[in-house]
Amino acid sequence: MAITGPTDTAPEKSLNFPDNRLLIDLCGAFDKNLTHIESVLGVQIVRRGNELSILGNDDETIRASETLQGLYLRLEQGREVEPSDVDAAIRMGKPARGAARAAGEQKEMFPGGGIEIRTRKKTVEPRTNTQKNYVKSLFKNELVFGLGPAGTGKTYLAVAAGVSMFIEGHVDRILLSRPAVEAGERLGFLPGDMKDKVDPYMQPLYDALNDFLPSKQVGKLIEEKRIEIAPLAFMRGRTLSNAFIVLDEAQNATTMQMKMFLTRMGEGSQMAITGDSSQCDLPRGVPSGLVEAEKVLRGVNGVGMTTFKAEDVVRHPMVARIIRAYDSHAQKSG
Repeated sequence: MAITGPTDTAPEKSLNFPDNRLLIDLCGAFDKNLTHIESVLGVQIVRRGNELSILGNDDETIRASETLQGLYLRLEQGREVEPSDVDAAIRMGKPARGAARAAGEQKEMFPGGGIEIRTRKKTVEPRTNTQKNYVKSLFKNELVFGLGPAGTGKTYLAVAAGVSMFIEGHVDRILLSRPAVEAGERLGFLPGDMKDKVDPYMQPLYDALNDFLPSKQVGKLIEEKRIEIAPLAFMRGRTLSNAFIVLDEAQNATTMQMKMFLTRMGEGSQMAITGDSSQCDLPRGVPSGLVEAEKVLRGVNGVGMTTFKAEDVVRHPMVARIIRAYDSHAQKSG
């Protein structure tokens, strides 16, 4: 693949793709991938044989060029290009010039040098630069905070990292926890035994696990206590060694609960804390332990903190617009 013609100042860029079969996959059915890139970046892409010409202003043609090159490289490596991959390529663009310098570190952390998490059922790749930094932090630090709005992949990536470490034998078990706090509703007494009562609160964690491991294996590992999903209240008095531990919806933990949970970490364990301080369901006047922990632990050695924003939402474009609208309203009201 080669770029022909001026590369810095011309309003048009031309890319030549030698493999016509891969070019078809790059364009997508009815050129849907090209259409999506055009609509997001505000450029025009014209196909002439094995050449794609990009017309637009300098910055956007460069971004479109980098996006197309990255997707073509993905196809050359034998990987598919899905709509989510196109979105990820647009968001992340071309690796920064300093990326080559960090390649040695990445090869140790991620086989092949790419930033991805491999599980039994799928390979998970970051779709934004913030997600990429978060994944690197999950494998590097003993305690990681993932902070920010819904839909940014905080919990999903943390569970994926835990499954990957478990599969590779770096930890002996996975422990996933959440505060059993109702989101603004009072559901009353739920029927059944203790498991039946708490499972509705834990369902998002079950969903994530089933994305990465066969359901029969998940059931067996839970039965063997090698995977444990439990409310935050069940953590008191325990020492969690050689485990990957995730606390989800941490904004609903009180200050005392957060301190209790953080001090459960034992030898050989790693911990991920995820939450969104704007969605706290604690009673009025009760401070969030997540907000305080963020202030107290920022800068502590071995603690990584990643803050996501609306532009990191990968769930649905509408979710990002909703979050921006609420943030804007809050600023005006404040």
